[in-house]
Order: sequence, then structure tokens, then C-alpha cells
Amino acid sequence: MERIYFDNGSTSWPKAPKVAESMAELLTNGAFNINRGNYEGAYEVAGIVLETREQLKRLFHAADSRSVIFSPGITYSLNYFIQGFLKSGDHVIVTGIEHNAVMRPLHQMASRGVTYDIAPADEQGNVSAEEMERLVRPQTRAIIASHASNVCGTIVPIREIGEMCRRRHLIFAVDTAQTAGTLDIDMQKCGIDFLAFTGHKGLLGPQGIGGFLISEELDRQMQPYIAGGTGSQSDSFEMPDNLPDKYESGTMNLPGIIGLHAALSYLEETGIEKIHDRKMELTEYFLENIKELPGIRIAGRQDVRQRVAVVSLDFQTSDNAVVAFELEQRADIMTRVGLHCAPLAHRTLHTFPQGTVRFAFSASNTKEEIDICIRTLRELV
Repeated sequence: MERIYFDNGSTSWPKAPKVAESMAELLTNGAFNINRGNYEGAYEVAGIVLETREQLKRLFHAADSRSVIFSPGITYSLNYFIQGFLKSGDHVIVTGIEHNAVMRPLHQMASRGVTYDIAPADEQGNVSAEEMERLVRPQTRAIIASHASNVCGTIVPIREIGEMCRRRHLIFAVDTAQTAGTLDIDMQKCGIDFLAFTGHKGLLGPQGIGGFLISEELDRQMQPYIAGGTGSQSDSFEMPDNLPDKYESGTMNLPGIIGLHAALSYLEETGIEKIHDRKMELTEYFLENIKELPGIRIAGRQDVRQRVAVVSLDFQTSDNAVVAFELEQRADIMTRVGLHCAPLAHRTLHTFPQGTVRFAFSASNTKEEIDICIRTLRELV
């Protein structure tokens, strides 16, 4: 029995071609550090890091590759913004489908005098710029929004929210965990000041590498949250003020960046539109077939044009955890069950506290795998 992997919302599998090989080659032939070594190997790796910044600049339509900052992941990036930019007295608005990577740092910041409001989403996860604007007050400094729900896949209208932020002179931060590498995201057209990304989901790279892209306007206002060695301006105790060094302290995850470079090369060669179309073809096929089964509630929108390839099911007559367990036991189908680190989204979708069984597809999945899943679910319900 072959593994059927439907947990791409947690991390992608399989990874893009050459990801593992490129990382192994670096670790085997010389794990050099950039900005620290004055020798050929270090210069070669530095060149790949620069190329990776250029790839991410192109992917997100950023103005300057120097605005691409690497971090250990998207949670780290969101913390950098929330804990590094906001100060006592500031007010923030978030959507009703946010992940704990946003909500927990904001909860911590409440003890430091930062307040926030949650813009309501409907029971399908739909969010509107109008609802967010109603919550703006004189102290409002930023809006934070997930581009798509990691629970139900509903897409948030970031372009409309970005236009509102420009009009109201607010900083706009976007969590692209479920959309980077799948949807075309234009930082400049959407008015995004802070775009947080992870390398290991839709970008098909390894775990442990992510980052953010920052606008000139936000960079002028934000100070480094983490300080330390950068390999530049080492004669001063002050952090460098130039990008990207201003926000990149300590030894970088070069194997991760090398792996991400290979993944981004694959995405550029293949085209994210082609990958997205394949994922949505599978999602639509799954949704059409799942409707035939009794006792199952589909969380979120069913229109595939308004969602990504993430589907959450709430089994009305069964324990969701038992369903997920039986899927693996009977057909080696891997899903994710529970609250998906997003209790706020589950409350919005009326799936709290039981959570859901989440199916998240990749372009590597097949209709045959979905057929096996549907047959197994039919046995269970």
C-alpha cells in the first residue's frame, strides 16, 4: 500500500526536484558561511543567496531584492513584525481567520499596551475590506491578514484591503503561508508593506527557511527586533541600517536557502499558474465526490475560484480524530485533524472545539488517490 499524502497544508511532499540533492551537496562539499569567509566557496554560496533573493523578488513583484529578508520561517517573520514594529498605544486589526502565528504574538503584546480588534468573517471564512475599515480608529497602525485560511482555504481579498490601507495610511502585513507558490501575489499592486512567507509549503522547499519582504515605508519605521553579528560593519555595536543586513543577524540557514533556490527554480520553470490549476482541478474533483457522502459538513466556500487547495471536513456522526486515524490505518492516507493552530478560524467556521479533518492537495496528487480516499470515507460514514 503506497502512501497517500494529503497534508500539504502542513508541509509539502514531495519536495521539488533537486532540493534534497542541492542541500546534500552543500553539506557534503563545504558548508561555507557567507559574509564570514574570504574564499571561493563562500563567494559561490553568496552568489546563490543573491540569486534566491532575486527569485523571491520576481515571485512577489517586489521593488528591490535587498528587501528580501531570510528567517527560520513564517512564524518567526510574523513575530518580527508584531513584536519588532508595534509599540505601546498602537492598535491593530486582524481577520477572523488568523493563525496562532499572528494571534499568540498579539496576545503577548497586549501586556505591552498594544490592542487589537478582530474583523468578523462569515461562516464560510469570507472577509471584507469594508468590515475592517469600520474598525479603524486614530490609534490604528496596521492591518494583518492571512491571504487564505489554513483551515478552509477561503481566499482573502488582499488587493481591496491594501487599497484601503493606502487610503487610511496604515501598514499592511500579509501572511502567505497557504498561497505563496500557488497564487500570483503582487506586493506593489496589493499595497503590501510586510509579506511573510515560508519555504516549505507551496514553495516546495525544505523546512526551517522562510522570510519576509519589506516596503521602503515600513523599513523607515521598523527597527531590528533581533541584533547580532552580520559580517558587516563589525566595528560598531550598532546594527547596520542597510538592507538586508539590518534584519539578518547570526548565521544564516544556508542549506535551507540552497534548497529553496532549487525549489524556486522549479517553480519558475513549471509556472505557478500551471501548478495552481492542477491543485484546483483535484480540489474540485474531491469536493464534487465528497458531496455524495452523508453526515459530512464542508467548512468554507465550495467555489474553487475563491479558495486554495485546502478542504476541511467535519464528520457530524463520527469523531473526526477517529476518521483521520482510520484513513491512515485502512489506506495509508495522511491528513491533519484538530484545530490546525487556528482556533479563531474554527470559531468563525463553527467547528470549535471539535476541529476538522483537513485535506490539502499538491500538484503531485492524483485523482486515483482521491478515489481511494472517497471509497475509504464511504466505508467510514
